[in-house]
Amino acid sequence: MGNNGVDPLSPEHAMFIVLSFEGPDVYARAGGLGVRVTELSRALADTGYDVHLVFVGDPDLPGHESLVDGRLTLHRWCQWISTFHPEGVYAGEEGKWRDFSTSTVDFVVDQLAAPAIRAGKRVVILSEEWHTAEALCRIGDRLWDTGLRRHAVLLWNANNTMGFDRIDWPRLNFATTITTVSRYMKHVMWNYGVDPLVIPNGIPTRWLDAPPDDSADCIRHNLGDGPLLVKVARWDPDKRWKLALETVAQLKSADRPVRLVARGGLEAHGGEVLDHARALGLRVRDINVDKPGAQEMAQALGAADFADVLNITSFIAPDDLRVLYRAADGVLANSGREPFGLVGLEAMAAGGTAFTGNTGEEYARHLENAVVLDTADPAEAAWYVAYLADRPREQQRLRTEGRATAKRFTWDRVLDQLLARVRVLAAAQT
Repeated sequence: MGNNGVDPLSPEHAMFIVLSFEGPDVYARAGGLGVRVTELSRALADTGYDVHLVFVGDPDLPGHESLVDGRLTLHRWCQWISTFHPEGVYAGEEGKWRDFSTSTVDFVVDQLAAPAIRAGKRVVILSEEWHTAEALCRIGDRLWDTGLRRHAVLLWNANNTMGFDRIDWPRLNFATTITTVSRYMKHVMWNYGVDPLVIPNGIPTRWLDAPPDDSADCIRHNLGDGPLLVKVARWDPDKRWKLALETVAQLKSADRPVRLVARGGLEAHGGEVLDHARALGLRVRDINVDKPGAQEMAQALGAADFADVLNITSFIAPDDLRVLYRAADGVLANSGREPFGLVGLEAMAAGGTAFTGNTGEEYARHLENAVVLDTADPAEAAWYVAYLADRPREQQRLRTEGRATAKRFTWDRVLDQLLARVRVLAAAQT
């Protein structure tokens, strides 16, 4: 609270600006970052804040769009470049980065921050990942030049180490407050000469509404007997896709008719992964789901005959993804390096069984609410899949405990931590 008893960070006295490459459009979703900024922005708007989300959006959608009764405004950036790169947000990445780093500065300061500050509001700018670091530093410089810097709190957040070699760390550390999503990431970032604040990721409260049993049962029925595994991640070596395939191969050789439903991205590593599957003797089938809906997905997956790996090449709507998580015997979210592990938490919220690694997934407790894999040995993962398949009560207990854990990471709880941090920083600037 301020000296006059007024909360300087109440929705009436503050505005949020979020900068990110990824965002809510299908075009702009390549991984967990798109989910994070979409849900964080909406949670802030639902709380009553005016929020502006600046991201690299779909070139065929409006440049600006108002949502949540006008409290959330989407600003689709770099559309003139995206028109030439319809594949997705990271196509034409370098050109988009250069444009974003320069053209957002005057817009954010002159059209968003300055009017809000003149109206007596505190401005909080939340910036995500390496792509926005340069833009945020320049925004900070402009705020200093215009005498507005003390009225704005600037935070830059790291969800992973991607692009760290391209960041001017002393400059970023001077211009902003650096945050990250887990203690694991905090320790990694010490090596770069910074000591970030930890503010965890979150999930929307609505995700705690478990998908209908009949939707999950429909998918299970169409895929036949045997364990069902699901893996959704970028085609990236850090995501341990090859380990997932080797786990399937081991279970198959042990006469466990396991099937893996896979959804990767557009990265080149995907071809190497699928070639590896075939080299292991696994049958791969590409699956395109024409329409959203659990029944449509079940029919498409069921038509894959005797494939061991069902590679979904089409977009999966969030609700359908949650049904997949619920239907699976294991959601393989076991990356080699995982700064937080949002997929594992999403799976828990949906009533699924998360298989995580043992890095940044601080919410996961082995055989209490998840399976936490310590090694890159497929025999370990295969053993736990078989172990739970033979013990349905044990698996149900993990699912129940996982959902209870997910309740502690909803965005309304995470926002309490975020706002507390910002209040401390704002007080230090007055």
